[in-house]
Amino acid sequence: MTVAEALVHFRVTPLLLWPGVCLFISGHSQARPSQHFSSPELVIPLKVTGWGRNAKVPGWLSYSLRFGGQRHIAHMKVKKFLVSRPLPVFTYTDQRSLQQDQPFVPDDCYYHGYVEDVPKSLVALSTCSGGFRGILQINDLAYEIEPVRFSATFEHRVYRIDIDDTQFPWMRCGLTEEEIARQLELQELHNFTLMQSSYTGWWTHLLFLELVVVVDNLRFVHSGSNVSVIQNEIANVVNVINSLYHPLDVHVILTGLEIWTEGNLIATDNMDKMLEDFALWKFFNLDNRLPHDAAHLLVKKSFGRQLGLAYVAGVCQYPLNCGVDAFEDDSLYDFAVIVTHELGHNLGMLHDNQSCVCELQFCIMYPAKMVTNKFSNCSYAEFWNNVIRNGVCLYSPPNPANIVRIKSCGNLVVEEGEECDCGTIGQCARDRCCLPDCTLKPGAACAFGSCCKKCKVRSAGTLCRKQINQCDLPEWCNGTSHQCPEDVYVQDGLPCSDSAYCYKKNCVNHDEQCREIFGKDARSASPSCYEEINTQGNRFGHCGISDIEYIKCAVSDILCGRLQCENVRVIPNLIEHSTVYQFYVNDTTCWGTDYHIGMSIPDIGQVKDGTMCGQKKICIDSRCVSMVPLSQTCHPETCHMKGICNNKQQCHCNPGWAPPHCKDEGKGGSDSSGPPGNSHDGGGAEADKPEQAEGAEQTKTEKTHLWLIPVICLFACFFLVLCKKSIRKKEPEMMTEEEMEEEEVEEEGD
Repeated sequence: MTVAEALVHFRVTPLLLWPGVCLFISGHSQARPSQHFSSPELVIPLKVTGWGRNAKVPGWLSYSLRFGGQRHIAHMKVKKFLVSRPLPVFTYTDQRSLQQDQPFVPDDCYYHGYVEDVPKSLVALSTCSGGFRGILQINDLAYEIEPVRFSATFEHRVYRIDIDDTQFPWMRCGLTEEEIARQLELQELHNFTLMQSSYTGWWTHLLFLELVVVVDNLRFVHSGSNVSVIQNEIANVVNVINSLYHPLDVHVILTGLEIWTEGNLIATDNMDKMLEDFALWKFFNLDNRLPHDAAHLLVKKSFGRQLGLAYVAGVCQYPLNCGVDAFEDDSLYDFAVIVTHELGHNLGMLHDNQSCVCELQFCIMYPAKMVTNKFSNCSYAEFWNNVIRNGVCLYSPPNPANIVRIKSCGNLVVEEGEECDCGTIGQCARDRCCLPDCTLKPGAACAFGSCCKKCKVRSAGTLCRKQINQCDLPEWCNGTSHQCPEDVYVQDGLPCSDSAYCYKKNCVNHDEQCREIFGKDARSASPSCYEEINTQGNRFGHCGISDIEYIKCAVSDILCGRLQCENVRVIPNLIEHSTVYQFYVNDTTCWGTDYHIGMSIPDIGQVKDGTMCGQKKICIDSRCVSMVPLSQTCHPETCHMKGICNNKQQCHCNPGWAPPHCKDEGKGGSDSSGPPGNSHDGGGAEADKPEQAEGAEQTKTEKTHLWLIPVICLFACFFLVLCKKSIRKKEPEMMTEEEMEEEEVEEEGD
């Protein structure tokens, strides 16, 4: 079924691809809350030149603002704002001909930050047009700030965004949870293929959502028919959206803008139909022109209770990766929250229910529009579940040549021109080597790296990377660099263990892989298991997956498909959705694990690359191929049989012999590994011995002092007792002055 056919089918069967959860003004309560602004306060932001122990950090700005009855200090730094460069902006001539422009895009005037002493705060401002324009959120209170035009004293207006919960009648989204579940099931049934992710490190990397924005004609006219005004508005909205998605490690990138300058190209009377029409229009007019992960149409029109619609889990799935949003007034915060909510639906998030919580009273995916900047636990779970299944397009950033990424001190990434980067003021206060301005402290030679200790470069010969297996090689510090030398390993193709070869730092074979999965007693199954199962071309036996089909193994490749094991005594505890199977082939019980389309977890049951599959043959990409001949520039004879070749075609010499050819006496190692210490496998220990000995001696001294304390106390007590006894012994022999006088009188009488 083609995409166009699917959309036509959508109109016949509305629940098949029901537009994603709509954001209404109302929610769970019998009220219809809406947002309005309080009377503005006039404020004059005052720049704070010293904060956080009077530290001055490049890239950070600090301003003091008094509003809401108290003074607030906002700390902010230039955001790593991601925007396509050049940014394509499409408009139309009076003849309705499409034209493209590439206007200047400022890249250093968008700021993100926080309010001092308020953990649940958010600051998203821009200074691109002079003054501050954006939002500040302090706990459950949100404020918008904008400059006063032509003010000679840097005046700004600050509006508090209030919730009006007195309006009636009660309204709520007409799409129930049951219908949403049915919609997602029907999407899978109607061939909207789940794209498998082979990106096994998705949980530790940033995600990039390329967003295209289409602005309707009414919004264009409302903005004075000025393309630059629209461009600035959308950039400010995307800046706020980025701050809201920051906890999810999602960067929303504005990759294109289209403005319907000469009239709307689809009807905008009904939001439900408008979403369908926009998806169709996008498919035929936009998808090939502007690559994107999601596209949203912004319209200046009231749709009663509806503020937006989007296809649930539509991200990465053309043309369902879209939504429509009502941008009726000029509230930046209002609209940013609406688009953030609808993008959340594109990313697989549903409406929050009573079991969903975040740090604030309401969360972003709450059905009603509320003041919030947090996603709930439910949204996190739904987001990651969909990203794993459908979010392949989010893993790769756009072409770096077209992306502006602002470098900044304080992001914990050492970039060009920086000696170190200790992060925030608080983090830098605990760092002994690095200053907040990303320079080394006086007397420090380094601040990071495995060859840096206590701000000093470790001595040459200190072990900095241990050998982890027989196909790996150790590395030592060279005495001049804070970084450990590049990781080197044994040359591919050299024998290791029994019937195995070193390949990419690993020594792998079928038996070892079976033991890793099924325990120490397991071993590789007989060839009959491999031939019977791997030639089936299903999730239990195959030689790879092409699009949505399993590839049957050729007989010559059967040992490179799915791993087949026998003598299994223990059933492993595998992660969710994994299956352990057993088949009986020629009186042999064959064991293995399955792997089916749609899974994004690492495939432990695939025979590893580098596994021997025949005489001088190894498995590469599920194929049994001849080994590449070993390098002609390095072989055992090159190393005089006193070393081994590494992956850089250099000799790694045994202890007692020196590189480069292990011909002369020396300490061992290679030109790339750094000089070993006094012992080949313990250089680090040897290098650290004086320091360790000093520490041990210090510990010993401390222990001695601790033992002396009670001994001294006992001796003092004993001394006092002796003194007391001595005094008592002498007391009878002592005479008072009267006794002495009486004795003298008696002597005179005699």
